[in-house]
Amino acid sequence: MYSSLLTERPLLISPTLAATIGLEEAVMLQSLSELICFRPTIKNPRRADLNWIELTEQELLDAFPFWATIDIKRVQTSLQNLGLIVLDQADSAAENFLCAIDEVTEFHAKESYPSQFDTNNLTARPVIPPVEKKAVAQVSRPAGTASLIPSNWKPGVDWIKQCRQHNIPEAFILGLVAEFVGYWRERAQARFSWGNAFYKHVLKEWRNEQTRQGAFEKASTMSADWHPSDDAVGILENAGINPRFIEDAIPEFVLYWRERGMVNGAWNTKFIEHIRRQWAKFSAAFGYDDTPKAIQDDWQPSADCFEILQLAEIDENYARSKIPEFVMYWKDSQQVKASWNTVFLQFIKQDWARQLKQLETVDLSHAENQSLVGSNQQRIKERFQRIADRSWAE
Repeated sequence: MYSSLLTERPLLISPTLAATIGLEEAVMLQSLSELICFRPTIKNPRRADLNWIELTEQELLDAFPFWATIDIKRVQTSLQNLGLIVLDQADSAAENFLCAIDEVTEFHAKESYPSQFDTNNLTARPVIPPVEKKAVAQVSRPAGTASLIPSNWKPGVDWIKQCRQHNIPEAFILGLVAEFVGYWRERAQARFSWGNAFYKHVLKEWRNEQTRQGAFEKASTMSADWHPSDDAVGILENAGINPRFIEDAIPEFVLYWRERGMVNGAWNTKFIEHIRRQWAKFSAAFGYDDTPKAIQDDWQPSADCFEILQLAEIDENYARSKIPEFVMYWKDSQQVKASWNTVFLQFIKQDWARQLKQLETVDLSHAENQSLVGSNQQRIKERFQRIADRSWAE
């Protein structure tokens, strides 16, 4: 009966063939066999035993309007891996290609089965070429062949079980299928096992989801009864900060962040940073700052330095005269020190000891020179006396 929906001859396929090689592969193989029946065949010297037809990309799209280009290439690759079709480059144009059904015997559907279909009868029985006999022998696809992902791909039961072994909810697993298929269809890349690729994708996304959930659970607003953890307090005490100082700073810290209503998952870290800054300011205010720093242009030693030098019987004026030299030396070296008073004391004591040693050397040399001069004078005097001796004339 004629129907307005059947404006063209429908595609009919063999159920046995579809069960053997796959539904999509059977559809394409049946369509190619019919194209070979209605189109002039070409002899290809590389496989003279086959009947070839020349096709273009557009003709394939017209023949399979229900598939995208990626699907056509995927099913073509599958049929090639099954050894059912052969493709070759056409000599007429670079974008054209030759296609043939790979049979061991000469076969031409139009000659062998001229009465099995009628182009004027839309309900006629389609041609099922003898290649089906060859395909039935190949129950499964050859191992180690890569293929593009189909639009209706679903993970197998075994792969879902492997994902479930990691305590991943099945709803989460199935929710990733559409995104996974769309991602790889856009890239048109072939894989040997889409199940394994999906399994790895699920594990990665589940870890990311757990990380997001953990960050959300840790994030919280500051509460009135918040208190730093024992680990945080231990870190601060090990840094030499007074425990009483730490305890007194907690109410101020809590009030500051409660008024701002901020959400943060690292309150202990923020508290440690806050206490360290406050302790540094406190220590500096009371002269306990041990932070290394460069010497200033107008630096002067403290009064304690001169008291210590006085106990060492070092002249204060001498020490003060050395301050410009001390400041210039350390400014040029650009070094930092925790206490410049200590460095100045060491410098003055060493320099004072060196000065004393030089004075002793000079005094000893002077004394030796004086002794030598006296001795020479005495010797000259004695020689003069010998020369001027007149006792023999008396």
